[in-house]
This record gives sequence, C-alpha cells and structure tokens, in this order.
Amino acid sequence: MDIFWEYFKAFIAGGALCLIGQILIDKTKLTPARILTSYVVAGVILGAIGVYQPFADWAGAGATVPLTGFGNLLMKGVKTAIAEDGPIGILTGGFTAAAGGIGAAVFFSVLAAAIFKPGDKN
Repeated sequence: MDIFWEYFKAFIAGGALCLIGQILIDKTKLTPARILTSYVVAGVILGAIGVYQPFADWAGAGATVPLTGFGNLLMKGVKTAIAEDGPIGILTGGFTAAAGGIGAAVFFSVLAAAIFKPGDKN
C-alpha cells in the first residue's frame, strides 16, 4: 500500500506543476520557452532558499523529474562544487551534477535522428 501513496504523491505534485504551467500558457502572453526557463530558475531559487528539497523528498519523482527538479539539481551541483573547488565551481558544478541527464538527452537525440528521417515539414 505504501507504493500506492508514493505514486499518488508523485502524480499530485507533478500534476500541480503541469497545471501551473498550463494556466500560465492559457492566461498570460508568456511563450512556452519563457515558462520552461522560469521553471528551471524557480527550481534554482527554491532550492537555494531550502524549500524545494523537502518538497522533493515528499513528492519523489513528481518533483525531481519536472524542470523545477532540474533547476534544483543544478543548484545542488553548483553549491557542492563551490564548497569543493571554490569559485570555479560556479561554472562546473551544474554540468557535473546534471551530466547523466544531459548525456542521455544528447545520446537519445542522436539515436532518434539516426533512426528517423529528420527534415522540414514543408
């Protein structure tokens, strides 16, 4: 029964983040790119002030998979790298923390381009 609640919390948290994004798309003149960027920045800010990690601990994948979770991951990587390497960690920490996700995105993008015929829709 515990697994049910884990999935339920992830669904509620992820759904709430998606709902906020959809409301922003429908009710504002913000472009989707600006909304997505805002989600990453919000994750960085909420992580820096210590609010996002308790939320992520409660919501699990519902908070770590969306873009706000990516922003939080970048913030944690930079914070760790600054503590270990000093100011150069500002430039390297985010890439180090997110290397697996970024690498997977590049790999699967190349794989999709190799399998399917990319091209213009015209």
